[in-house]
Amino acid sequence: MTALAITHEIDREIVVSDGDVELFRYVYVPDNPQLESPRPYIFPLRTRSGHDVGLYRPHDHVWHKGLSWSLPVVNSENFWGGPTYVRDTGYVQLDNNGTQAHRRFTELSRSGDRVVIEHELNWTAQSGLPLFAETRRLTARVTAESTWILTFGTTLENVSGEQIAIGSPTTKGRDNAGYGGLFWRGVRSFTDGSLVTHDAVGTGSDLRGQRHEWMAFEGKHDHVDASSLVLMLDHAQNPHHPPQWFARSEEFAALNPAPFFSEEVVIPAGESATFRYGVGIVDGDKGDAAELAGTVRGVLERG
Repeated sequence: MTALAITHEIDREIVVSDGDVELFRYVYVPDNPQLESPRPYIFPLRTRSGHDVGLYRPHDHVWHKGLSWSLPVVNSENFWGGPTYVRDTGYVQLDNNGTQAHRRFTELSRSGDRVVIEHELNWTAQSGLPLFAETRRLTARVTAESTWILTFGTTLENVSGEQIAIGSPTTKGRDNAGYGGLFWRGVRSFTDGSLVTHDAVGTGSDLRGQRHEWMAFEGKHDHVDASSLVLMLDHAQNPHHPPQWFARSEEFAALNPAPFFSEEVVIPAGESATFRYGVGIVDGDKGDAAELAGTVRGVLERG
């Protein structure tokens, strides 16, 4: 059995290691400027052999942060970073970049091949208005010699006192740009890699906007003769399941099961919405991605 290890830098980050390899760092107190909508993120993100698969703060979109829960349209607030898409106008930099701030841990544990990180956060608009009280839970588990699985779950409680609608640039009028939710930005060498579903392999933006339970990205690494696979799976009870996907390999690599792609998720005052995802990180090519999806699904169901 593989024994995962935790290193905790108080008030900054949690590192989860697999032997000599740091699988990921969960930065729960970031030092990013307000323009980038400060929020927890996972970076670096690596395979079991130590190959990087995530990219942090790329020059083209400095608000992209490895793997993070990012929402561009929360009523009129932006928890994604950078400019906001305004209907009939385009992107405009507004004073609406909100913050997801760590409040306290409710669990931080390790048991053999499994690590659990659970904490509470406050979502606050740039104006100071409180919007959500969040409970977030991450687990990491090694499942095979070349594979480990991350699960991500969040419950957002609306504490604003009024209805909140979560959307995307597409719900605001921009065609086929429905990003928002759990968003992964891949390393530069993954550009022009392959997008994989249960019945298709595509490139570029061929699969963007399609509905699938899961999607994977196969990319090649520089310097070494190796490929890696990142697979993301949507829980069956998530709103608007199966989701439309904001996925691309042209210009850069990205995967995002987007529950708000073309239809808002509305949370009444005092009520909550829950979202759960599984992420498989694999040394190797696409192989039997459907089998991997089944493994990820099983881990996600066990929690």
